Amino acid sequence: MSGHNKWSKIQRKKGLKDNARGASFTKLIKLITVAVKTGGGPDPEGNFKLSLAIAKARQASMPNNNIQNAIKNASGKDAGGAQVESMTYEGYGPHGVAIIVDALTDNRNRTAAEVRHMFSKYGGNLGETGCVGWMFELKGKFFIPCPSAKQEALTLQLMEFAVEDIREHDDGLELYTAVDQFHPVKASLEQAKIVFEDAETTKIPKNMATVDDAGAASTVLRLIEALEEDEDVEAVFSNIEITDEIAESLE
Repeated sequence: MSGHNKWSKIQRKKGLKDNARGASFTKLIKLITVAVKTGGGPDPEGNFKLSLAIAKARQASMPNNNIQNAIKNASGKDAGGAQVESMTYEGYGPHGVAIIVDALTDNRNRTAAEVRHMFSKYGGNLGETGCVGWMFELKGKFFIPCPSAKQEALTLQLMEFAVEDIREHDDGLELYTAVDQFHPVKASLEQAKIVFEDAETTKIPKNMATVDDAGAASTVLRLIEALEEDEDVEAVFSNIEITDEIAESLE
């Protein structure tokens, strides 16, 4: 089980803001569209990617009618509009921080140009595919809201599931699983009637890049935020780790 330092607290708060930033209906419709076309069709029971996309849309309070229309449009033979596809960009931010950008776009030239511009603007470099991808692992992730006083008892219960890591936060527990254990853990949580949020697959860095300079840390975080605000960007992953002293100034 992992404890929590100042940076992990900031990451948790930042994650909540990131979720809100990535919850525009335009982004969610793109996510559903790609999930239907590449994940196995319009039935979420047999399409893992679609079930996650629908869960994310519902968490953002997207009306069910909008969700169903997005699925119908994506699966229809005569669906109009430009082809939406998944793209991944990799590069380095200031101080050697590795960054991966997952995007959903109907114009790969436009998106590549925007991502390259953001890297350049904030002192980073967009690299070739694979240049930093090897530094990350795909994992399942859940967040369980839980007050601090009840976390120890819940942790003991969760250790019976196929969970690789449990991280404590003031407002709950973060669970990480091997990606092939995502569904079994999800089913176990549901069977045990344990309420969870943010069920998703995510990219976790194997090694962290510790930034001990306040200016560099601020620039990297601005780069990540600028990328996340782009309408084509689905998610941004990095291996940045900030010292407690700088984290205190950020709080």
